[in-house]
Amino acid sequence: QVQLVESGGDSVEAGGSLTLLCAASGDIFSACMAWFRQAPGKEVEGVASINRHMITSYISSVKGRFTIFKDVAKDTLYLQMNSLKTEDTGIYYCAADWKYGSDCASEASQFRYWGQGTQVTVSS
Repeated sequence: QVQLVESGGDSVEAGGSLTLLCAASGDIFSACMAWFRQAPGKEVEGVASINRHMITSYISSVKGRFTIFKDVAKDTLYLQMNSLKTEDTGIYYCAADWKYGSDCASEASQFRYWGQGTQVTVSS
């Protein structure tokens, strides 16, 4: 059973930066991995994903501000977040699955393994 542990969440002012980490207990080289977030009172939303070939995908609201990358030597997924906005506030979760081969997924229902989440709060 793979375990994912997020860290790096914090409270920052708008315009600031944060880097989230997701440490995996298994080898992430071939994994499809993603970051999701849930704002208060809203549904879980996919933010970014990365496949085994390091091909990335982002939702439009974070393009140019967020960068997803993984360090396979450390079995760690990252989300670098710059120019943070108040609407980026939420609990951020990492997710992973190994069943997609060269493809990846973007919907929460498509991932079997999840972390516990880390809180990001952006104030104006």
